[in-house]
Amino acid sequence: MPINKDKLEIRKQVSENRPKFIRPESWRYKRLETNWRKPKGVDNHQRKQKSRGRPGLVKIGYGTPTIAKGLHPSGYTDNLVHTINDLENLNPKQDGIRFGHSVGTKKRNELMKVILEKKFKIFNARVSQNAS
Repeated sequence: MPINKDKLEIRKQVSENRPKFIRPESWRYKRLETNWRKPKGVDNHQRKQKSRGRPGLVKIGYGTPTIAKGLHPSGYTDNLVHTINDLENLNPKQDGIRFGHSVGTKKRNELMKVILEKKFKIFNARVSQNAS
């Protein structure tokens, strides 16, 4: 059972009501992908919200609720860790850990020992079992 279940539920409800934003004119031209690009043309109908039937624009009001920001889908907060010192201020019951990109195998194994003692949730462990 995930922690912060109520916050995740609020985030899910908001995202269900959020429209699917697609790139302007992507339905018209095959060469245009559907992923969102902001309309920037001077006379662009969608940017001006001139005609009905055009998809909406991305606006700040469609964002995630503040209480649910930064939560991993498991309900833990997502924290980037590079050294053992980064673990000092974290709470194992609320905070999850993601290793930084530059953390190598040797330091990862050292961190794993401390993390397993404190029982943190790890999002990208990538540690081989035979390397102790």
